[in-house]
Amino acid sequence: MADGGARARRALLTDGVRAYGLIVAMWVRSTMTYRASFVMTTLASFATTAFDFVAILLMFSHIDALGGYSLAEIAVLYGVTGTAFGLCDLVLGSVERLGRRVRDGTLDTLLVRPVPVLAQIAADRFALRRVGRVAQGVLVLGYGLLTVDVAWTPLKALMVPAMVLTGAVIFGAVFVVGAAFQFWAQDAAQVQNAFTYGGNTLLQYPPTVFTKDLVRGVTFVVPLAFVNWLPALYVLGRPYPVEVPQWLAFAPPLVAVAAGWASGIAWRAGLRAYRSTGS
Repeated sequence: MADGGARARRALLTDGVRAYGLIVAMWVRSTMTYRASFVMTTLASFATTAFDFVAILLMFSHIDALGGYSLAEIAVLYGVTGTAFGLCDLVLGSVERLGRRVRDGTLDTLLVRPVPVLAQIAADRFALRRVGRVAQGVLVLGYGLLTVDVAWTPLKALMVPAMVLTGAVIFGAVFVVGAAFQFWAQDAAQVQNAFTYGGNTLLQYPPTVFTKDLVRGVTFVVPLAFVNWLPALYVLGRPYPVEVPQWLAFAPPLVAVAAGWASGIAWRAGLRAYRSTGS
């Protein structure tokens, strides 16, 4: 029985990944039909997100440090969270439109297809232009890593790509939980954005500029601090502003797994609670 259930879950996951890939490929082909439009929208995405770092550069034209952190250190924080969030937004950003589908009843058309609903929603209207956000984060991260004053070790070097990957998973879990909440709230996209886009903006700055209560909240309640603050401060040799065990700097992979598991539970609960529009 247990083996049968595990095989069914693996088959469902395989079907979901295959369906996601097919839908994404369809949208990519559609996007590349108008290559000039794709290039312009990608550059616009790059420029729009770049303004956040331009604001930081403007601040550092008047100050030497922000919250005790240099520009290079903040560039590392910014680059890690920007790249991780960009990857997540590219892959899962479309789930924020779930509330609209619940309200207008178009979610019902996805339920009758023999494909996982989450895969269909995540791939729907796949926006390849979002690679501009990813590229901008990678460039800032590269600048930060080249200019920051760090005594590099193999472990610290390995933690950089690990932060990006686990951070993308953690952001993805927040996206899915926020989408699941919309099964009940229906018009909660802005609430979801407060934790996703808002969380990304929060993590671009060092934790020392925020109150300790807020730092505790994004460490122990919504675990966004594991995207970059905790592991990055270990890499930078900086103390965490609230008292936590040092080994938490190495916990992001475990947190990512736990967050993914919790988001799966939330999604299934929301999907079971859905009762259509009644029309």
